[in-house]
Amino acid sequence: MSRILVVEDEKTARENLKYILEKEGYEVVTAESGEKAVALLETEDFDLVITDLRMKNIDGMEVLERTRELCPEAEVIVVTAYATVESAVEAMKKGAYYYLAKPYQIDEVRVLVQKALEKSALKKEVHELRRRINKSQDSGPVIVGKSPKMVQLLNLVQHVAPADCNVLIIGETGTGKELIARMLHHLSPRRDKPFVAINCGAFTEELLANELFGHEKEAFTGAVSTKKGLLEAANGGTIFLDEIGEMPQSMQVKLLRVLQERKVIRVGGTREIPLDVRVVAATNRNLLKDVKEGRFRQDLYYRLNVITLNVPPLAERRDDIPLLCQYFAEKYATAQDKEIREISEEVIDILMNYEFPGNVRELENIMERAVTLCKGDRIEPIHLPPDLQQLSLKYSRPRPQEFLTLEEYEKDYILWVLKKVKWNKTRAAEILGIDRVSLWRRLKKWEIV
Repeated sequence: MSRILVVEDEKTARENLKYILEKEGYEVVTAESGEKAVALLETEDFDLVITDLRMKNIDGMEVLERTRELCPEAEVIVVTAYATVESAVEAMKKGAYYYLAKPYQIDEVRVLVQKALEKSALKKEVHELRRRINKSQDSGPVIVGKSPKMVQLLNLVQHVAPADCNVLIIGETGTGKELIARMLHHLSPRRDKPFVAINCGAFTEELLANELFGHEKEAFTGAVSTKKGLLEAANGGTIFLDEIGEMPQSMQVKLLRVLQERKVIRVGGTREIPLDVRVVAATNRNLLKDVKEGRFRQDLYYRLNVITLNVPPLAERRDDIPLLCQYFAEKYATAQDKEIREISEEVIDILMNYEFPGNVRELENIMERAVTLCKGDRIEPIHLPPDLQQLSLKYSRPRPQEFLTLEEYEKDYILWVLKKVKWNKTRAAEILGIDRVSLWRRLKKWEIV
């Protein structure tokens, strides 16, 4: 249950707000003064602080500052009946989540509180994620996810990892199948032995045989020395066969024999080399369908598919998107020696409504781009790829409340786009799909230039 501290020197206002929030299911603690609020902050944890601005001795600004020091993951909403631009700017600069003028609407408070608590929860998750990353270099792969499907998957991984059986990981491209494979290895008794990965779809049959099985000296032209294959290199550990569904059928026969016999023969050799290796395979194909249609060997399928792990696409775990955004923003901000303090709510809204055909890999690419283009400490929609900026217009564009002529609608829409891009005419023309001269002519016609 979320804990909220309400700081208000007027008894009626304090009790009314407490009643409203408790009806929403929150645990509410009240303080009648800034001094009492600071004392509570020094001894208790809160997710949100709602403080009046004007109070004797310790005012709302000081409560805000002390909250940032004592409870940095809590959000602060400053409430006042004496709203000024100067105090609003000061509050936001000091880290307030929102500056709310009295009198306020109850529904407005409910929405603000919900959004502030979501942001506070995200801060705590990022803090925990950062702690896990920094805990030690031997902490294993970091997999970001709190959605039910990811929690279920990670629990299954922890259960299966020590069993030392072969595993087939199924998931779309970019979902993180190799990370799951690395986690399986890290949690297994083989963790101190090699983890070796190969993409089976990246090689011709001859090159794949050479990579997997190795070769003897002079096995073919150019083989000037003996080379160990990846199966041999992974001895004692785990080999990860990515895109196993792309493996040619003739290679499937050879791999099946290796898995059955637990022995490998290098290309051009005759000596059998014993193998002790766990096989984790992955695919984005429907292998069972491929088996039925004769594209994948049934005996190899059942040899690999002792346990199946299904990695959900990002579209089925949208609750993880804000946390993944924070994780990638921090990762690339650190790499580029930047300080990104915040990702705007509009950016999160855009990404939450995007389908992500490229899954987590695509999100990572988007956030790396945003960090690279960001010149300040806040990622805005302008830092997103152009197609996602178009998505921003789609989801936030106001609908007219009355019928307009086509020309009126065009003018209304063009002016709205210009406002969204801060009157950058070149950018507006790109979004509208017209050249800058055409935009200029329209503005001149409407006497806006």
